[in-house]
Amino acid sequence: MPLLILHLKNTPIFEQLQIEESLLRECTQNYCIINEGSSPAIVMGISGKPEELINQNKIAEANIPIIKRFSGGGTVVVDENTLFVTFIFAKERHAFNPFPEPIMQWSADFYKKVFAHNLFALRENDYILGDKKCGGNAQYIKKERWLHHTSFLWDYTEEKMEYLLHPKKTPSYRKERPHTEFLCKLKDFFPSKDLFINSLKNTLTAEFKTKNITLQDIEPLLEKDHRKSTTHLTLKNHKGL
Repeated sequence: MPLLILHLKNTPIFEQLQIEESLLRECTQNYCIINEGSSPAIVMGISGKPEELINQNKIAEANIPIIKRFSGGGTVVVDENTLFVTFIFAKERHAFNPFPEPIMQWSADFYKKVFAHNLFALRENDYILGDKKCGGNAQYIKKERWLHHTSFLWDYTEEKMEYLLHPKKTPSYRKERPHTEFLCKLKDFFPSKDLFINSLKNTLTAEFKTKNITLQDIEPLLEKDHRKSTTHLTLKNHKGL
């Protein structure tokens, strides 16, 4: 069974998460979803508490949606400079036990080949370059399948990072650093986004038998009824969209 590659561009993150949830719950095939950018949004893990994670005063006048995704993980600000990569696999596809840590380690080993950079590493649940975070991860594991998705920072706007509060629970390597000192940009390590994506795809084809697909190919799956846990969140004094 091939790994199906769906390459999207500027698909809003809410729509991407809906696609992921459909493919996770309604089929048995294996997927890699790549999405180059999204309209601006704040995305929280399913158990995130807005009052602890979001600067509600800062976003009171910001015309961007707040989304609770179906998976766990932390809170991120995404926009047209975020690069998303998601893996959806049947558990039987890999020899390792499909639990969070082995999945995380498999993904890190895979991305080491993509980056081919000695500064790249897995630190706690983050991908880092040196001592700065370049990608955050979240997972969802069900009976026969698992999902691992990553938000890579190709670039980011410092002002948008002010939408987020300093969370109570942070990785130990962060050392209380503010966002601007804790994060780095992939564009400072790769000449172009196309080069990074080409490296990603070349690594996929080296590791798996792959097949490119389009949204039209999966439309029947997206129309099926299934559990839908990705939602928009409305906060007091927040306009949303």
